Amino acid sequence: MKIAIGSDHAGFELKETLRVFIESLGHETIDVGTDSTESVDYPDFAEKVAIEIITGRAARGVMLCGSGVGASVAANKVPGIRAANCEDYYSAHQGVEHDDMNILVLGGRIVGSALAEDMVRGYLGAVYTGESRHARRLEKVMAIESRGDEYRAMRP
Repeated sequence: MKIAIGSDHAGFELKETLRVFIESLGHETIDVGTDSTESVDYPDFAEKVAIEIITGRAARGVMLCGSGVGASVAANKVPGIRAANCEDYYSAHQGVEHDDMNILVLGGRIVGSALAEDMVRGYLGAVYTGESRHARRLEKVMAIESRGDEYRAMRP
């Protein structure tokens, strides 16, 4: 499976560790940057990871910033992206199984490398179940996403 991976400066070191780990699992990585610990803006890289997924160049993504929160918010602005900031194994695989999550977001300053590797293993090994209750809920999420123009029109 092709996996897009990206980070800001705060997630750079963990990104490098996870890139090697993902490749050791037999996956191909598409590293969209950043390439150092020099300060950069997380939305730029969250968008790059998301674009790799929506264009079909990658099946899933892994994105890192300091806490994981900002990158999650930014990635979820791209239609078709379901990104979640996870801090445990269960959420990382369950997010795929139930919600068809396509970007795992991690906090480079929050999660250690052993836990991050465990979460990535669970995330990449998980498969969306497509069970009727999950499909129904995912359809509702996509319906909310499709009403974006309506919601923008509601703003004062």
